[in-house]
Amino acid sequence: MTLVLDASVFFTEIPFDGPASTTPSVVAELTDTHAKCRFEVLTAAGLRVREPREEDLARVDAAALRTGDSGVLSGTDRDILALALELSAVLVTDDFAVQNVAHRLGIETRSIRQRPARPIRWRYRCSGCGRYWKGPGDCPICGASIKRKLK
Repeated sequence: MTLVLDASVFFTEIPFDGPASTTPSVVAELTDTHAKCRFEVLTAAGLRVREPREEDLARVDAAALRTGDSGVLSGTDRDILALALELSAVLVTDDFAVQNVAHRLGIETRSIRQRPARPIRWRYRCSGCGRYWKGPGDCPICGASIKRKLK
């Protein structure tokens, strides 16, 4: 079973076995000396760094729109999701939004330190008048900000 690793893996000492991959954007997030050393050790043990395919990024974007997580996914989040999709891999992350989109795409996830996330559906509610909307932004009725809420 292939694993795709999020940046949080490199900040821990949690062991794992089997082939693993990550993306260049994850590597760019490793600013801590400990994380860089862990990356070097894992690279020597066979960790591969790969760019995701454009068609998989498009599938991730579509799934994130459906789950309501598109506004909170970073470019790195999109990359690891697309790579896990391409490789039919298990995604190792503690990020709940990433896990939520992974569930929608049928990608198996594994948590590092936190409990696994359950699939979430979001609603958008005006913080002023309480009306529900299809997405975030400013309420066209009262002008207050529209916030993401659990459904």
